[in-house]
Amino acid sequence: MAMERLVVIGGDAAGMSAASQARRLKGPDELEIVAFERGHFSSYSACGIPYWVGGDVPERDDLIARTPAEHRERAIDLRMRNEVTEIDVPGGRVRSRDLETGTETWTGYDKLVIATGARPIRPPLPGIDAPGVHGVQTLDDGQDLLTTLDSVEGRRAVVVGAGYIGVEMAEALLKHGFEVTVLNRGEQPMATLDPDMGRLVHRSMDRMGITTVAGAEVTKILTGENGRVRAVAIEDAEYPADVVVLGIGVEPETALARAAGLPLGEYGGLLTDLAMRVRGHDNIWAGGDCVEVLDLVSGRERHIALGTHANKHGQIIGSNVGGGYATFPGVVGTAVSKVCDLEIARTGLREKDARAVGLRYVTATIESTNSAGYYPGAARMTVKMLAEHRTGRLLGVQIVGTDGAAKRVDIAAVALTAGMTVEQMTTLDLGYAPPFSPVWDPVLVAARKAVTAVRREGI
Repeated sequence: MAMERLVVIGGDAAGMSAASQARRLKGPDELEIVAFERGHFSSYSACGIPYWVGGDVPERDDLIARTPAEHRERAIDLRMRNEVTEIDVPGGRVRSRDLETGTETWTGYDKLVIATGARPIRPPLPGIDAPGVHGVQTLDDGQDLLTTLDSVEGRRAVVVGAGYIGVEMAEALLKHGFEVTVLNRGEQPMATLDPDMGRLVHRSMDRMGITTVAGAEVTKILTGENGRVRAVAIEDAEYPADVVVLGIGVEPETALARAAGLPLGEYGGLLTDLAMRVRGHDNIWAGGDCVEVLDLVSGRERHIALGTHANKHGQIIGSNVGGGYATFPGVVGTAVSKVCDLEIARTGLREKDARAVGLRYVTATIESTNSAGYYPGAARMTVKMLAEHRTGRLLGVQIVGTDGAAKRVDIAAVALTAGMTVEQMTTLDLGYAPPFSPVWDPVLVAARKAVTAVRREGI
């Protein structure tokens, strides 16, 4: 039997997880594995970059799970600084360019994994490419930003966008001693939350000394005589800046797939089946931030760029490529973040998401504490819950609080995955001791209030 060749495009979470899992199942005498990565690093935590920039993680290499040399020791031919520029689907080959030498090479494949990730949204604004304007997606990006922070003379920073990356980078810049302004075109920061919960984040950021400007649509980046950034302009104001960080969000990096005629979804991500195989192509798989996945709550496809999903996708792809069998059923949209001491969490649908898919719902919002009220250090948290009208099926949960707040969202994530109703949730046997929770955990208090709302609406 002739040895097969697996080609992997992308050397981070999904791609190298797939390669590693395939190697566990098939040895080098059965499967040749060639992987291409255009950057300088492999298998690293992009999610950890804000914490490295902020000093919580002391060294860049602490974010690297496995180096290129370690992958090669496992008989994975990982070719760094090699960018794939074309996928020839009929010919079963990819064209790559060595970014150091400019040499181009065609490499044939029997099986292909596309793990090209996502790219930061970088709007075509005047001055967007000026020195001092930084995106934060790769370790190279993080290193470039740190170099600027350590060398720039002024101490004024502007963050464009108030999503996860935006608020995390605002904290990192604050720790570096910068005066931080966040420009957000939305009503409240963290558009992944409903506005009433985002308002809590806004207030907390203000208390921390971070200025957040709502309804701020950036029109241009202004530069000085030296060509470096000097300010960020919106329609009716300018905000001085010695450094600018873009935290607008990301979109699937699927230009290669689009050019190759592979199927893309509403958000520009590759469409796959449950085995993470690209639809209509038996020998091509895709995973990570470049794909769209099924939302188990709404029943629609979504693009969610998270390392948790990427690693799972890679494991599943590697199992299937290596002769095993595994599937990825979908997600419920769980995510957590923090800014200084504030913890922010969500899972499931927001109100706008529920309306978009035609679901009728009720809401319940409660305030509670992360431990028994009488226990020293008890801190407040707010929990908001959405439940389906009449049926009471849990639709989503959002939590804003301090120590111990965010990870409580995992209770709701399990309940969503299991399709539980809020009434069923009230009987969950959760752990209790005064240092960890009130007798009624805040999530269960919200569930009880949601049950009352469901019953009232059903009358």
